[in-house]
Amino acid sequence: MDKFSNYYGIDISKDVFDVMDGHGKHSQFTNDQTGFKSFLKEVDKKGCFVMEATGVYHTQLADYLFSKKVFASVVNPLVIKRFIQMNLRRIKTDKADAEMICKYAQSHELKAYKPSPIYVKESRIICENVDLLIKSRTMFKNRLHAMKHKSEKHRAILIRPLEKTISELNNQIQKLEKELRRLIEENDSDLFSRLQTIPGIGKSTAMFMIVLSDGFKKFESAKQFTCYIGMSPVEKRSGSSVRGRSGISKQGNPKLRNLLFMCSFNACKSNKACRELFERIVAKGKSKKLALIAVANKLMKQAFAIAKSGLIYDPEFRSVKPKLN
Repeated sequence: MDKFSNYYGIDISKDVFDVMDGHGKHSQFTNDQTGFKSFLKEVDKKGCFVMEATGVYHTQLADYLFSKKVFASVVNPLVIKRFIQMNLRRIKTDKADAEMICKYAQSHELKAYKPSPIYVKESRIICENVDLLIKSRTMFKNRLHAMKHKSEKHRAILIRPLEKTISELNNQIQKLEKELRRLIEENDSDLFSRLQTIPGIGKSTAMFMIVLSDGFKKFESAKQFTCYIGMSPVEKRSGSSVRGRSGISKQGNPKLRNLLFMCSFNACKSNKACRELFERIVAKGKSKKLALIAVANKLMKQAFAIAKSGLIYDPEFRSVKPKLN
């Protein structure tokens, strides 16, 4: 017997969210506290509520449902997209999407939504702002570089404002990174310190790992974390004619991928396991870039092991497989 009395597929946008239940009833509510209260009055609280992870727009409703102790699940939008494609649906409306989310919920096992800690939410907002500031700084740096190679006329007038803007952006980035570090040290100082015992892992990488993984509580295995940040290998091969170039999925967070890749350079020198892995791959005739990606993966797995074990990095540690009777 199904443990849920009904299923509710929810498609959320900036201002409203559409709901389709298992009996084909469609409703629409405003995406605010007033709409949430009206929505909960019209539905069965013993039902299953499913929605896509749509940026920041789904968070308030998911948190509200969790606070009311009803079962809510947040699904990766790519999963829903593939489900819609498999069902050959061509209609693209909010109502149609809510219906397909409901059908997905009826046919798949779902994981209950659990809100991230408040400090993690605040940290993610800071990380997003830092990313925006870094992109802006890069744009102004490129402009400054171009201006320095142009004619001398009016050069000083054009360059000074650019240099001032870059300096201000640097100050803002430093302040936000300082606040991010304060939040993590106040809430996850032990994990933050232990991650930095891994040769090659610095403060920025350790901070981003903690923020994106909810202190490594979001994942049950290193493989899941690898897929989440887009570091999992992808092989394109089919039959005798398709021989695509292998690589990584790149479907996760680009910031953390870039940080891990940069860390891999130092890890090849200071991290024994990473150095041995790099040399082994290069000795097989593979490219150094491929070897560095493998090292970045190794760093991520070491970080996951450190986080789950509660230990610090030990260069001589070797996992021992239990003997079978």
